[in-house]
Amino acid sequence: MWFHVNINGFLDRQRDQELQFTVGNELFHLIPRYFVNVPSRPLWYTVDQTPVLILGGIPEEKTVLLTDTNFKDFFLVELSIDSCWVGSFYCPQASFTATIYDAIATESTLFIRQNQLIYYFTGTYTTLYESNHGSERWVRVLANECIKRLCPVHFHSNGSEYVMALTTGKNEGYVHFGTITDGLVSFKLLPRNRSVCSAILVVNCSITWAVFVAGDYNLLMLVEIVGPTSSKYFQVVSYDLVSDHLVVLYTIPEFIPDARGLEFLMILGTESYTKFPMVPKGMSYNPYNNLLLIWGNFLLQSFNSENFIYLADFPKELSIKYLVNSFQGDMAIVTENEEIWYLLEGSYQVYQLFPSKAWEVYINLQVLQQSSLYAPNETMVTLFYEDKKLYQLVYLIDNQQGRLVKRLMPVEQLLMYQQISDDYVLERQGSHLTLSFSNFCPFTVMHLRELPNPQIYTRQERYRARPPRVWEPWGFHSENSLAVYQGLVYYLLKLHSKYDKPYADLVHDSTWRWWKNKKQDQDYYFYLASNRRNAGRVHVDMTSYEKIYDLKAENELPERIFLDKGTSYSFSVFLTARKPEVQHGPSFQVLSPLDLAVVLADPDCIEAVVKEKVLVNRNSVLFWVTLSDKRSCFDQGISGHHLMKTSMLVKVLGSSGHCFQNTNQGLRMQGNLMVPVLIGCPPGKRLALDITYTLQYNRVQNKHYFDCVKVDQEMPCFLFRDTFYPFFLIQDLVTGDSGSFQGSYVLKVVGGGPTLDTIKEYSEEEIYRFNSPLDKTGSLIWTTENTTTTEDLAFNIMSHNSLGIEWLCLENSPCHDTIPHSIFAPEFFFKVLVSNRGVDESTYCDYQLTFLLHIHGLPLSARRAFLILLVSASLFVGLVILYIICCLLSPYMVKFCNFLRWKINSIIGLESYYTYSTPSDSRAFSHSGTMSWRSSRLNSRVVYKGAEENKAETKDALKRKSTT
Repeated sequence: MWFHVNINGFLDRQRDQELQFTVGNELFHLIPRYFVNVPSRPLWYTVDQTPVLILGGIPEEKTVLLTDTNFKDFFLVELSIDSCWVGSFYCPQASFTATIYDAIATESTLFIRQNQLIYYFTGTYTTLYESNHGSERWVRVLANECIKRLCPVHFHSNGSEYVMALTTGKNEGYVHFGTITDGLVSFKLLPRNRSVCSAILVVNCSITWAVFVAGDYNLLMLVEIVGPTSSKYFQVVSYDLVSDHLVVLYTIPEFIPDARGLEFLMILGTESYTKFPMVPKGMSYNPYNNLLLIWGNFLLQSFNSENFIYLADFPKELSIKYLVNSFQGDMAIVTENEEIWYLLEGSYQVYQLFPSKAWEVYINLQVLQQSSLYAPNETMVTLFYEDKKLYQLVYLIDNQQGRLVKRLMPVEQLLMYQQISDDYVLERQGSHLTLSFSNFCPFTVMHLRELPNPQIYTRQERYRARPPRVWEPWGFHSENSLAVYQGLVYYLLKLHSKYDKPYADLVHDSTWRWWKNKKQDQDYYFYLASNRRNAGRVHVDMTSYEKIYDLKAENELPERIFLDKGTSYSFSVFLTARKPEVQHGPSFQVLSPLDLAVVLADPDCIEAVVKEKVLVNRNSVLFWVTLSDKRSCFDQGISGHHLMKTSMLVKVLGSSGHCFQNTNQGLRMQGNLMVPVLIGCPPGKRLALDITYTLQYNRVQNKHYFDCVKVDQEMPCFLFRDTFYPFFLIQDLVTGDSGSFQGSYVLKVVGGGPTLDTIKEYSEEEIYRFNSPLDKTGSLIWTTENTTTTEDLAFNIMSHNSLGIEWLCLENSPCHDTIPHSIFAPEFFFKVLVSNRGVDESTYCDYQLTFLLHIHGLPLSARRAFLILLVSASLFVGLVILYIICCLLSPYMVKFCNFLRWKINSIIGLESYYTYSTPSDSRAFSHSGTMSWRSSRLNSRVVYKGAEENKAETKDALKRKSTT
């Protein structure tokens, strides 16, 4: 791509350090060392067209050709990325700058927008500061698009994270919807079939902001529309990603309503308006309470995206720059002139935190304390929430040195100081004046009581992992002890991540297998450590590494609440009323009225019951609150996934922004408690085969139990001819509870093989044939006497009360006619899938368990059995015939063996005789040898006269020969 650039003149101003030129209304400063052929004293050019590249020594009215290849080489960025200019007629860009306008960080990826270009960072965040590697880590996306804004998506779903890019130019009226899955980034253009402008039947429109509601697969867009008379107005448009349907939800008023001194105003269309135009700039959505905020130089809020309330406390002369939501019931607002405002969700008051009198009081106190977090010259970089607290990132300049500081934004102190500074009275007591402050908090004491243990609701797994004991005299840890501790922690995390055994352990704890074989030697190891005889002078206490199941509540509501089907959460609130200044006579009721409200974001899904007890003698009220799931708003989901977000707001009327409590962690706001509620299958719950009870029950029902010849403690065997009764457990990895699964489930054999190495996965068609009672092909692997089936009659529905499983292995099944590999009966490994999806109404959890089942004693087919019988009978008959033949021929065999033995003995005797003859009798030896040979020839002729005669004659012959 190339561009035609005209340089129309020189100016007489010169600079030594930089080359300056203007494009439109923006002034550019270019450092000479980035360019070629730049004179030592570069001229200050004025350029009237864009894009542009200035080269030194160009005469007046000279035409320059610019390619984006050589342009990007001269502009290098706070990050080592290329920032090339891709301008065209469909992507109008008024100016070029190195400023990063948008930056969005997800858990895995960092996105930035510079001019109209989008980049994402693929490395670890620590390499951002490495200038020699930065450029390699940045990837440019949507290269042919002109992007005007990046919009964040605060909550991920379906295992993916999301980001949205708003486009201008040729694709005006579309949204680039980005998906990040396993580090891979992809974008698709929404809406799919037509632009937003076409869908709402307008010619000219522009998308100003977009919000993605992940739970509903819905995209909310703030659309600016230019009317026929060039007048502008805004609409909130909803787009369904599933149905590709688009609808206009709300048309924003053209002018700001006249609230006439009220804190808020319901927009009904009958109210009067001021002459200040409404200028929407963005939207914010909280999925926990369905609160949609439209902001600009105003604040509109709605809980159903259709009926809006105008918050009149925010001044119409200001314009909001961005919002920061804690998703815990409050948010911070930053204006274009860096003012900070604060809003409690559920209330209609907007508080100014900075600048304010309260801020001045707080700053003066910090200066008196000589705090290093504050300086006279400072600039706020950004505002964010962390662990329910609001923080500032501030750039401080102190003694001509700049530094970035993260500091707490003291919201509670500022609200309290503001209340004191606004509401006080000077009263004269005698000869002097005294200050009297008004306290608008309706109670003096607020306590939360009867709180259950939090882990069952927060679903946070906790471990205790203390460092090993060091027996050195000075008591400090060494590199050796720290390495041991690090290894122990890593091994503990490994046990945690791999605790997914399909067979339930005897002890429901991921650390049980770590120490189960060493517990009996615990005292011995402690003895060695006490006498300083342990290895490495480090002692590891087994009880210091365990899972915590009994965490107690700390008199506050949990960070979040998970509710399964039909479950509930209960607690009580104790309030002591504030006594009035004047009291006349005795009272038999609470002197100051106290009202507790429970606001539910989705009353169709959850319900709250509040009971009240008045304690007159203590001037207090006790409220019991029970939050319950209504079993109506969720289907089934995997543990910890696809949860429905909602919330509960517990509010003491009249307390918002007025009630505070001093704690050991600082000042804390009271009377306004917002708790996120997640409906669905809680994290940390799993289905496991209760192998212990299964073995016990099968032994009782079948009157026996036969394990395999080679016993495997991890996978016991079951006999083919016995009825199989499986039982399952629901294990709660958070609380340690383990109970019998009482729901319904479907059992399928989804794989198998005669050995562990030959197990194969079955196809969907095979799974149907091997498991369905409707199969007519003779392929069933098992059957049951239960008559309950799924709605399509395809599979049997089992439960803990089922009549058991009978193994069939029919002719066309994979386990039919299994060839034995030894003298023992055949065996088979079944891969079994158990799921309660669609058949169990007792829980929101979609449990799925896959385990191997070892079955032995499988029968052979009739053909193979007959063949084995035939071969066996043949072998038996052959052995019998061989035995008879051996019996008949045994006498002859004995004679032959005796003769053979005598022959061998004779030869050995003769050889022995020759060996012991002397050399002087060589002639006699030769003669006697000849006679011996002749004698043995004669003797061999009468060998059949008997063994004893042969022996006697042999002795006589030897004697005669010896005499000779």
